[in-house]
Amino acid sequence: MVSTESNCKGVVYLVGAGPGDPGLLTVRGLQCLRRAQVVVYDYLANPRLLDDAPIDAERIYVGKTAGHHHLPQEQINALLIEKAREGKIVVRLKGGDPCLFGRGGEEAYELAEAGMSFEIVPGVTAGFGAAIYAGIPLTHRDYTTSLGLITGHEDPTKKVSSLDWSKLATGVGTLLFYMGMGNLGTITEKLMEHGRAPETPVAVVRWGTTPRQQTLVGTLADITDRVQQARLGPPAIIVVGEIVALRERLRWFDKRPLFGRRILVTRAAGQAGSLSDGLQAAGSEVMCCPTLEIVPPPDWRELDAALGQLSRIDVLVLTSVNAVNYFFERLFALGLDGRALHGTHIATVGPKTAAALQQRGLRADMLPDKQCAEGVLAALLEHGVVGKRILYPRSQLARDLLVTELTAAGAEVSAPVAYQTRAAEGAADRLRKILEEGVDAATFASSSAVEYCLKLLGDDAPHLLAKVAVASLGPLTSATLRRHGLEVAVEAAAPTVESLIEALQLYFASAADGSL
Repeated sequence: MVSTESNCKGVVYLVGAGPGDPGLLTVRGLQCLRRAQVVVYDYLANPRLLDDAPIDAERIYVGKTAGHHHLPQEQINALLIEKAREGKIVVRLKGGDPCLFGRGGEEAYELAEAGMSFEIVPGVTAGFGAAIYAGIPLTHRDYTTSLGLITGHEDPTKKVSSLDWSKLATGVGTLLFYMGMGNLGTITEKLMEHGRAPETPVAVVRWGTTPRQQTLVGTLADITDRVQQARLGPPAIIVVGEIVALRERLRWFDKRPLFGRRILVTRAAGQAGSLSDGLQAAGSEVMCCPTLEIVPPPDWRELDAALGQLSRIDVLVLTSVNAVNYFFERLFALGLDGRALHGTHIATVGPKTAAALQQRGLRADMLPDKQCAEGVLAALLEHGVVGKRILYPRSQLARDLLVTELTAAGAEVSAPVAYQTRAAEGAADRLRKILEEGVDAATFASSSAVEYCLKLLGDDAPHLLAKVAVASLGPLTSATLRRHGLEVAVEAAAPTVESLIEALQLYFASAADGSL
């Protein structure tokens, strides 16, 4: 490392983005990314990592693919120096590890020559990540204790290869080739020519550590033909050695129940996390495109007036995490806190709403088994509501069920709008693109998500959703989908994220064995 940041000029962090799975970015890399003013990223850096950079950070793509450089290396070097001289915090986000066949050493050298401050943040190299995600541990004391890392794409200006094939072929147990797909035939021929047995196992792992990962296993004698038949291209790593035989026993990543499935999540941005994380943990490629966003009401007067009468309220009904968040936001804004609810009975819908309430230091007095408005209504009626004053902060799109039925039962109900939903700004083009590229399933967690999705897609909705397995969080959402002529392929047994993920797993398992 050269000197750290100074007040007079910027600094460049050469950060290894890892092999593709954004979860493999190091803690130090994430720290740098969250402070970046400029992010210079390449083709193999997962674009989702850009979401961790500040929203106002400049993002510059300098991607390289085989045969095409978006920006030549010399210009990348000059760009890093230029931005650092402007006093910026620059993150150079590079796939894998920056200094393992990633030209990070060259970039660091140029920065040092220019007198720029820089730091190199190592990353999980693509070869290690891809091999391990394919179930190949690279070393094992019963198979091999030596490992060689080789670039399969040498500098084309070299007149003679620097690789000593005679030593590589028999002197190293496991060989890991980077960027070798274009020279796969030459690599296998050279290894066999110099003494490696033709039956030596070989694995080619494409798009390692991502839901698109493909692994093809063969031998030195036949792997080239297998790759050509499968039309497997870069980016991929090549593993040669007896250790490859462990894959069938140790493979784990591509055995997950939703592996390879591309699933659209339409929940509002602040609520998509638990569903997205659960789907990813099950192996799917998650395409997040919130069709709606949660925003405050046009003004707070109605809710503020109700909060001003909290001392008179007998029952507070909270039917969503949003209701909890906006209720307390206004409570605190008015200079009040949880003490204002002293003596108030609190009813919630579902464990997530109850958990959100508990984060505010309060416990729900009533948590019905049936996680919907009908469940709350039944529980309240069972306890008796005659003469009770009930506060029900809600969405502007909430059904009138609670207000109507509780009032009819003799309660005095105040139902101020605490938040509202609207179509997510700028979502139409992204949503259309995701569906045009193809997804296996589209998930809808509310009727609002359905309505706004169809609004964003317009007349194209029936066509774009025709070949997609539509998944619903519950009966009310399913009813909305059917009302619009959409077939519901998957419905959660309970209105929870966990239940929806389980239902998707069962659906695709049935599809795979032909029982659908």
